[in-house]
Amino acid sequence: MPDRPSHDSAAAGRVALPDRQRSPWFELLKRLGAAIGILVGTVLLVYVDREGYTDNNDPTRAVDLVDALYYTTVTLSTTGYGDIAPVSTQARLVNAFVITPARVGFLVLLIGTTLEVLASQGREMFRVNRWRKRMAEHVVVIGYGTKGRRAVDTLVQNGWDRDAVVVVDPRQTAMDDAHADGLAIVIGDATRRDVLRRARVAEATQVVITTDRDDTNVLATLTVRQLNPEASIVTAVREQENVPLMRQSGADSVITSSDAVGRLLGLSSLSPALGSVMEDLLTYGEGLEVAERDLLVTEVGKAPQSLPDQVIAVVRDERVYRYFDPVVTQLARGDHLIVVRPAQELAWAPRPGTHGEASASAED
Repeated sequence: MPDRPSHDSAAAGRVALPDRQRSPWFELLKRLGAAIGILVGTVLLVYVDREGYTDNNDPTRAVDLVDALYYTTVTLSTTGYGDIAPVSTQARLVNAFVITPARVGFLVLLIGTTLEVLASQGREMFRVNRWRKRMAEHVVVIGYGTKGRRAVDTLVQNGWDRDAVVVVDPRQTAMDDAHADGLAIVIGDATRRDVLRRARVAEATQVVITTDRDDTNVLATLTVRQLNPEASIVTAVREQENVPLMRQSGADSVITSSDAVGRLLGLSSLSPALGSVMEDLLTYGEGLEVAERDLLVTEVGKAPQSLPDQVIAVVRDERVYRYFDPVVTQLARGDHLIVVRPAQELAWAPRPGTHGEASASAED
């Protein structure tokens, strides 16, 4: 599992505005327009003060509009052939305090724009290539609405790094939300193979599909399963009748959002206390939580009911057994436990498995 995220208390309360995303061509044209403005303004300035300049290649020594344009271009480009030169005090002062700063600004605009465009494009390509190289055994979340964001929050709260989560969604609002949450996102339709390949679905360990349409979820599940036969796929559906179709499409776990909410509402109306407990189990960080943990060496051979944590199920050979099932009367090496335990560990009540005890996994 990836490293747990670190929390920087110094960053609390800091205002972080999103970067303004504009086309490089827009920035280039804007700066090119500013450079042309400097050029035209300098030409007019020289032409108006043409009596203060002399043309050494012209018998009359006069400077016309073409000469003003020629002088401006060679001056701003720092070429300076010297055939046209300021001779009056006023013209020299204008060159020193107006045209020279304009020359510097002109060069900064042209050279700076070129360097910035090249650097930004190169930096973005480097970031994408580096991301692609290190992105493996990650989680792909398809659909970044309310369900998708809550799924990511739960993953992060349980130890996943945000860098190990990739969002796939075609909406601009989803991109803004994902970037605000510090997540990488692939913009596009998750039913398309090329889009899922960009999210490196073939290397993902888990895929969470939470779009608002059951038909889209079915197509996305089929496509994901074809690209990655080994990934664990969790899919949300709105209608219970679509659950079998979703499982046939390759989903390992299917959550019916409307039925879950309706059942919670019904329990709360029948027994507010029971509804409160169920909501507590679904809320991270307070009261009780449901979690999966490894079986410890010291717990091998014991009954599930005898452990400090409240065991409600045992995972053995990728099958889930209720704690009272005769198959799991005695816990064996390689078992995983589904437990209900306090969300916050107390210093005087250490939680099993959090202080370096050896686990009884099959690899030991």
